[in-house]
Order: sequence, then C-alpha cells, then structure tokens
Amino acid sequence: MSDREKRPWWRSSTLWIFVGLALGVLLGGFFPQDQHPAVYNLFRFFSKAFIALIKGLIVPLLLSTIVVGIAQTGDIKAVGRMGAKALLYFEVVTTLALGIGLFIANTVRPGDGLPLDGGAHVAGVATQRARDGWEIALHMFPSNVVQHAAEGDILPVVVFATLLGIALSRAGEAGRPVFVFFEAFAKVMFRYTEMVMALTPLGVFGAMGYNISHMAAGHVVDGQLIKGWTAVFYLLGRYARLVGSLYLSLAVMFFFVFVPILILCRVKVGEFLRAIREPALTAFSTASSEAALPRLLEEMVKFGVPRRVAGFVIPTGYSFNLDGSTLYLVFASLAIAQAAHVELTFTQQLTMVLTFMLSSKGVAGVPRATLVIIAGTCASYGLPGEAGVAMLLAVDEVMDMARTTLNVTGNALASVVIARWEGVFRTEEPGA
Repeated sequence: MSDREKRPWWRSSTLWIFVGLALGVLLGGFFPQDQHPAVYNLFRFFSKAFIALIKGLIVPLLLSTIVVGIAQTGDIKAVGRMGAKALLYFEVVTTLALGIGLFIANTVRPGDGLPLDGGAHVAGVATQRARDGWEIALHMFPSNVVQHAAEGDILPVVVFATLLGIALSRAGEAGRPVFVFFEAFAKVMFRYTEMVMALTPLGVFGAMGYNISHMAAGHVVDGQLIKGWTAVFYLLGRYARLVGSLYLSLAVMFFFVFVPILILCRVKVGEFLRAIREPALTAFSTASSEAALPRLLEEMVKFGVPRRVAGFVIPTGYSFNLDGSTLYLVFASLAIAQAAHVELTFTQQLTMVLTFMLSSKGVAGVPRATLVIIAGTCASYGLPGEAGVAMLLAVDEVMDMARTTLNVTGNALASVVIARWEGVFRTEEPGA
C-alpha cells in the first residue's frame, strides 16, 4: 500500500481539493468582484501564485524527464521482441486517444462560454496565424534552446530533449555520466513538483473563487447582462459541460477502442472489468496511478498475464501509455482555445498533437503533470496558458480522477494484449 493510501482521511489531498473547490464557489458568490475588490484580489493572488509555480516547473521538468525517458528506450530495446511490440501498441493506442480528444473537443466545443482573459493571447495568436505549415514545421527545430526556454517556447525544447535522449541512448558508456545527471535531476524535480502540488487546494480555492467572483460581478450572455448567483450557476453549468465532455471522451475511448481490443484478444469485457475493479477504484478515489500499481500487477498476474510480462509492460506503460492523460492534453488545450475565441488551424492542431505525443512521455509519476504540459504547450501556440490553466484548475481534480482510471485500465489492457501477442496469456501458472 502506498504512503498516499496510508494517510488518514482528513489528510487526503483529494478531500482538501474538494473543500477548496466548494469554498471557492461559496465565497466567490458572496464576494463579487465589483463589490469586494480586496477579496477578489486575494482569490487572484492564490490562483496566480500557484500558476506561477507551475510555470517554473515546465522547462526543467520536461527537459529532464524526456531525456531520461527517451534514453531508457535503449533498455527497452534490449528486452527484444516484447519491447518492440509494447512500444508499437502504446503509440497506436495513444494516437487514437489524441484523435478522440480532437474529435470530441471540436464537436462539443467544451470551452465555449468559459471565462478567460481575452487580452492575454492577442500578440501570440497574431504570430501563429501568420505562419504557414512549413514555417510551423521549421519552428520545431531548436536554434537556441536557452532562448526557447526563457520565452516559454516549449516545442523546440521538447525536440531538443528528444534528440538529446536519442544521442544518450547511442553514446554508450561515454554518455553514462550525462544520463546519471539527468536521472538525478529528474528525481529532484519530482520532489520539487510534489512540494508545489501540495499547494493544490489553495490553488483550486483561488482559481474557483477568482472565476466565480469575476462572473458574479456581471457577465453578458446572448446580449443580456447576468449578475450574482444567476451568473454563478451559469458558470457552474459551463464547468459541468467541460467535465461531462471529458467523461464522454473517456467513455468513447473505452467503448470504441478498449472493448474492440478485448474482443480481438478473445477476453470477456465483464471478466476483465472484474479483474481490474479494485485497482481502478483505487485510481479513481486517489487520482493516482502509482497508488494502484502494486494491486494492478497482482490482479493481472491472477488474470493470466505472466508476471514477467506484467512486470515489464505495466511499468513501461506508465511512461508510454497514458491514454486518459494524452486524450485530456489535446481536449483541454482546445477548450482553452475555444474559451479564448481562438480557432486553431488543422495544421496547428496536428503539430499540437505531435508535441503532446513527445512531451507526455516520462512524467507519469508527477502529480498534475498534464497542467505543466498544457501550460507550456499553449504558450507555443499563442494561447493564454496561464489563464487557461487557472480555468482548468478549478475542476481539474474531478477530471483527473477519470483520466487516471483510464490510464490504469489502458495499462492493464496493454499487458493482456502483449501476453496474447506473445502467445503466453493464460498458459502459465499465476506468478510465473
């Protein structure tokens, strides 16, 4: 059992995040911005301070984790045929997840009507719209990684980190000291991130209070000004649509991707769900994939996946097969664009998907890593990353619970697929 599971209920981060969410709604409604500017500024301070800490994580966290994650593929290749099959499966399924996120976000448009600072994105959007497809492709290549990092231009940083990781994997012993440095640096950044994310309840309180207080002061809907609790309930309805759209996307992923894969593997859906019930419930209640890992490994071994397969595929999937998180990355970023009234071109959306495919690797153990990735990527596409993350933060815990559950489910399924592909599913005694 993880340290997180051992904590008493009153020390649960999830509990305090929901407390912060509820207090933000209540106090934001009772203290509208126009009547209580001091309280509004307090909300704003908590929200902005937390987002500033997140922004400070972006470059060092992604740089270290991507370099280590890519460099370690050398170890995965050494595993041989099973490793190659696992990587192929991971990339196909995560690409499908990104495609579903794109489709649902463009169809349902969950960001429409959500409050966002419209002035924060103007300059960047103008620049992005002026680029054609070749210019966007050329922009991927890093010319000065320090300058790109300082400007928050995350795509060239991701490409640089990827190339550096590949170089390390090919350098052999000569690259070992560099790899050890980045591996240690990544571990330190994980601890630093945990310190920052311990402040999430305050950040959620500030973000929700900030948005609710601003909305309660007055908001124009269909040409009419609404204020007070009418505006508050309107905003809550917008947030409910955002959360509901994500849950719909995850359900589509399960029923139209996971279920057909189970059928192809000749595994009964109900039997599979019963096997992963406990680890999935743990993931949902704690919003932590790591909390569910030990039980997930044991349950999949009991289900018929040899221990050597489950012990390789599932931990590897925690870096390369985060179906719920990768779907959420593109879904949330398009919601931010919609809230900011920015229409991204098809080319921009495709390059954004490519960025997410690379930047999402290796940060599975980082709490709310998706917010870090979204904040950095939005800046590269002229979107208000800081304001967008503040908008998402208000309900991120509710969405995190669902996407974490899909991550766990997807990795359980991956172990079954690889075991079946290797011809060893239910051919050995449990524990072999």
